[in-house]
Amino acid sequence: MSDEIVALDKRHLIHPVVSWRGHEERGVRVLTSGQGAYVTDADGVTLIDAFSGLWCVNAGYGQQTIVDAVQRQLTQMPYATSYFHYGNEPAIRLATRLAELAPGNLNRVFFTLGGSDAIDSAIRMIRYYYNVTGRPQKKHMIALQCGFHGSSSLGSGLTALKNFHDDFDSPTPWQHHIASPYPYRNPVGQNPENIITASVQALKDKVAEIGQDNVAALFAEPAQGSGGVLVPPDGWFKAMRHAARELDILFVADEVITGFGRTGPMFGSEHDGVVPDLMTIAKGLTSAYQPMGALLMSDDVYATIADSSPQARAIGHGFTYSGHPASAVAGLEAIRLYTEGGLLENGQKIAPRFAAGLRSLYDHPLVGDVRVRGLLAAVELVTDKDRKTKPGADLNISHHLARLSYEKRVIFRAFSDDIAGFAPPLCCSEGDIDTIIERFREVLDDLLLVNEIRKAAA
Repeated sequence: MSDEIVALDKRHLIHPVVSWRGHEERGVRVLTSGQGAYVTDADGVTLIDAFSGLWCVNAGYGQQTIVDAVQRQLTQMPYATSYFHYGNEPAIRLATRLAELAPGNLNRVFFTLGGSDAIDSAIRMIRYYYNVTGRPQKKHMIALQCGFHGSSSLGSGLTALKNFHDDFDSPTPWQHHIASPYPYRNPVGQNPENIITASVQALKDKVAEIGQDNVAALFAEPAQGSGGVLVPPDGWFKAMRHAARELDILFVADEVITGFGRTGPMFGSEHDGVVPDLMTIAKGLTSAYQPMGALLMSDDVYATIADSSPQARAIGHGFTYSGHPASAVAGLEAIRLYTEGGLLENGQKIAPRFAAGLRSLYDHPLVGDVRVRGLLAAVELVTDKDRKTKPGADLNISHHLARLSYEKRVIFRAFSDDIAGFAPPLCCSEGDIDTIIERFREVLDDLLLVNEIRKAAA
């Protein structure tokens, strides 16, 4: 059965973000079950998932109450459109719960299928906002280098990762990027005040270059995820939000990865006490038990759009599955587990042990930087710690990381930039955290058994 599935996969299924021919050569690894922080594959191998699927199974696997809620909803009402003034109770209650939990006055919720179309929805609404308020020239949008804002036609241009641009005619001329704070490799050094000052000035300079009357919005993550888990200094997010307000541009917090306890609080924006104009969420919203994302909008932005639009004209943006009832009940139950079920509290409890364990790896010859916020982390590998020397491409570090990840039975993300990313489920015990650290240390030790890597690090 396993061999048949691998063959069918090669023949028919297109996988995201891989070399297509490379995947055909390598083959798929089929996961068949999961419980807590562990998953088992078709060969019966059990691994600890230190990446929560794709930063998304925040509640962990096997949460039966989410499954039961979805099953009941599918039996009662498997689908209800949100078009034509129809709706369903789970979506309405989920929107209400999100408004209660979100920072400040983010009280309006538009549901999407995931993070990428939440970003697209933000882009469309920002364009609409400025058009109906008589400022159609404000079209340009700014994001951060190393940032990730989805892989859709629009959002991929705000994303600032090479693979999402090459040969895709992206970014567009109205999409711009400024330097990431990236403390470990920031030209101004690692002093927090200097990093914050440099980022604010970079934003002001870019706005001046484009023309303030032409700039619509700044998109930023509280901590950059797919760009290598780059954790900015305390106060950075607040300073960027303040600068955006001064420059009269909308501030969009991309919380697709950082939401729902991933960095400690319910939302990453809370770390700096930031209330954005718009906020995108997905992943942990349903703990990935059902597809769902959302765009949260401040009362001010919502009222401006509502009051400035011709009353007789429908605002032409929507998705067939927006507010899907089965996804909505998954979201409601996941949030109940985070709050009443104690998962958010447990994540905050184990986070210091997780951080201490990863930082204990600084004594390893290959570890240059460890960055952690809550249960979001990365370990950056170097071949010379003093010079912060990046491993040569010929060492193929990411390939070896991926190989050893399976051999040592610990799932993490092997970034192509010689970085290992971590995002363990909030349900982890202290023992689970220790297992992740122990197995990853074994991965690092075995990297040094590769002759070329050992020589480069000597």
